Amino acid sequence: MSEPPVNPRPTLRVGKVPGVTVTKWSGIWAERFPRVRLEVVDVDEREQRRVLEAGEVALCFVRLPIDDEGLHLIRLYEEVPVAWVSKDHLVAAADEVTLADLAGDEVLTDPTPHAIDMVSIGEAVLAVPQSVARSQSRRDFVYRPITDAPPTTVALAWRKDDPEELIEEFMGIVRGRTANSSRTTQARARRQR
Repeated sequence: MSEPPVNPRPTLRVGKVPGVTVTKWSGIWAERFPRVRLEVVDVDEREQRRVLEAGEVALCFVRLPIDDEGLHLIRLYEEVPVAWVSKDHLVAAADEVTLADLAGDEVLTDPTPHAIDMVSIGEAVLAVPQSVARSQSRRDFVYRPITDAPPTTVALAWRKDDPEELIEEFMGIVRGRTANSSRTTQARARRQR
């Protein structure tokens, strides 16, 4: 006699670009939906649109700008831009810098292994959101705010044509809705029918 097939545990897959922390939201998700696994995956910023289009993730914490055709977007917060440098770099002695202070340096914006190597030997400066520098912290690097650089914006994105009802639940958590919100209650009632 064969065993009946086991129903796999439902999963909501969420992507996030470097520097984004989802601990608060994933904790709330675990409390409200203990039977639905939340899988959070790292997404390279250059891939943020593609992973949504391909359905590899249902939602993604993205860094703007992004082509938003066919996507819903909720802007969440702005990030401080920083100069991320070797501790031996002149910028390390300052409390903050301007773009003019970096004019003589090669300024890179993508923290690839090659770029990080260039920074470590003093050949370049990385201009990145503070969250990226903080999340990849190194003892031999420091970061300083760039006071006149435009901030970056983190947003939550998902496809307009995605029928997944759990998206609305996760989006509600991110927006701060309570477990008893009429929107989330209605969505749960539709799923239970």
